[in-house]
Amino acid sequence: MSHHTAEHRSTEMNQCITDCFNCATICIETINHCLSMGGEHAKPEHIALMQTCADICAVSANAMLRGTPAHAATCRACAEICRMCADDCERIGGSDESMRRCIEACRRCAENCESMASK
Repeated sequence: MSHHTAEHRSTEMNQCITDCFNCATICIETINHCLSMGGEHAKPEHIALMQTCADICAVSANAMLRGTPAHAATCRACAEICRMCADDCERIGGSDESMRRCIEACRRCAENCESMASK
């Protein structure tokens, strides 16, 4: 069975792909927000973590789209990095609306990727 089309992938995997791309998009948007906020939000370590999160989310989604078994490894890494990113965003400014949006996207992606890592 080919996993290259949405019809051939599980609903769970299709949702994970969507959540990964959504998380990558939101992380990039939030980086712009953080840079405009300055201070703790704009520290290089925080920005680098958010960019790494966006990158691994895109890599994981693409691995699932390709139907490669390597998606288990990328999803495992993605789940871990998404949790790190969510925790860091919460630490820096969890009450800010843009940060909350990023935290929620990262946590949702982490949860779904954790599940995909074992499939």
